[in-house]
Amino acid sequence: MKTQLDNTKEILKELVSFAVMSGETNLPMVNYMVDYLEHHGIQAELVFSEDQNRANLFATIGPKNGDGVMLSGHTDVVHVTGQQWSTDPFELTEVNNRLYGRGSVDMKGFLACCLASVPVWQAQGLKRPIQLGFTYDEETGGYGANRLSQWLKDNPQKPSCAIIGEPTSMKIIAGHKGGNEITTRITGFEAHSSRPDMGVSAVHYAVKMINFILEKAEQQKQKADLDSMFDPPYCSFNIGTIKGGSSRNTIAGFCEFDWETRPVPGDDETEILNEIEQYCQSVLLPEMKKHCPQANIVTDVKSLVPGLAIDKDSSTIQMIESISEEQGYDVVSFGTDAGYFQSIGIDSVVFGPGNISQAHKPDEFIEISELENCLSFLDRLGQHLS
Repeated sequence: MKTQLDNTKEILKELVSFAVMSGETNLPMVNYMVDYLEHHGIQAELVFSEDQNRANLFATIGPKNGDGVMLSGHTDVVHVTGQQWSTDPFELTEVNNRLYGRGSVDMKGFLACCLASVPVWQAQGLKRPIQLGFTYDEETGGYGANRLSQWLKDNPQKPSCAIIGEPTSMKIIAGHKGGNEITTRITGFEAHSSRPDMGVSAVHYAVKMINFILEKAEQQKQKADLDSMFDPPYCSFNIGTIKGGSSRNTIAGFCEFDWETRPVPGDDETEILNEIEQYCQSVLLPEMKKHCPQANIVTDVKSLVPGLAIDKDSSTIQMIESISEEQGYDVVSFGTDAGYFQSIGIDSVVFGPGNISQAHKPDEFIEISELENCLSFLDRLGQHLS
């Protein structure tokens, strides 16, 4: 006879087989989950992206009387391009009590546990609903959670609390930093490198802007709150990629770089970004336009992922503590979808199976014992709500 863990493994095998990269369609995977839920008599609702190519899934198990506990996770994974895997990343492989595969820990393992728990919850006779909120494009900015949260905002089905099952080794995470994903494009004017006075180097001005950003980063570091639970205890910056120019002997007419900030909840990241934009508009651009009126600097904020502020009186923390072996909470520096849900009044906590150190890397895996711990918690959650 199949156990709940056996069912979880089978579901996880299916989920891992869907190579759902951020920004690409997740509909085949979503349709699989819709069919699974329908098999158990659960009607799922889909909240589509603007291009109709991706969808969030929302479903309710138990009564539709509000006050639900939403279990949330994202369907997308990061790319495997350039990574050296020992196994096929999109085929779940069990070795020494570990399940290997892209997304096994981040975070399809949690999704599989939730789906495998559906018939268990149904048999328990829930008096308070458990809701599933599975999102798209979390890895590149939480676009799906942003859309789902707006859909839920004035919806009578809006849950009262949410548990986001990111890998925390089943430890309670009550707060995390935000994340602002940004791209800056600089347009200069090409000329022969022997006559720099005839051109405007986009690369040179990119360097000036990046130096200014790094100065801001140092200022934030100096303002660190040493009593903060966050590590590092200040808004951090990172320049992720940079590309530009056409050849060594040509003044670069174009340069683009991707960068990010990770503010601590409570930081005014808008003020920081405005200072950087003001420097570009009042200092850099006038210099550039003296030589080329068409020169330009365009900064595109791809996403402003909200942080998760600590709520010491969170009823969700209290509920998790009461039905699990965990007491107390911590914070992390990586972002999740939790901030979006908190922003519309949903009491949100991050709590899920697996270790984040295994995410995004070759040979990603989740310990089977972590799935067992998660299933045990979800079973007790159902009992608590019955």
